[in-house]
Amino acid sequence: QVQLVESGGGLVQAGESLRLSCKATTGSYKLNDMGWYRQAPGKQRELVAMVTTGGRANYGDSVKGRFTLSRDNTKNTVDLQMNSLKPEDTAVYYCNAKVSEIARPMYQFLYWGQGTQVTVSS
Repeated sequence: QVQLVESGGGLVQAGESLRLSCKATTGSYKLNDMGWYRQAPGKQRELVAMVTTGGRANYGDSVKGRFTLSRDNTKNTVDLQMNSLKPEDTAVYYCNAKVSEIARPMYQFLYWGQGTQVTVSS
């Protein structure tokens, strides 16, 4: 019932930009926080950026000042603008969304997209 569809990603050179988009279909659930995590080979999944329904964004330390997360609540989408990309940004990027039951908001669930590859060459 909850689906996250990701787009964007690809291969770029260091210093270039990419934009990732994620659209959530939530059915009867209420969409709460939404954003992106990433996982590089051999490393744990880490926060890239998350944004609340009110537009407050939280960024991982390694992307602050370079990445910008925006949200459109009318479309249930988030866009991650990635500038000044570095080889260490190479990873699979996963869209993430927290939803809750409308009638019982204490029941919350976490969903993940399938992931999109971002590769930054030096």
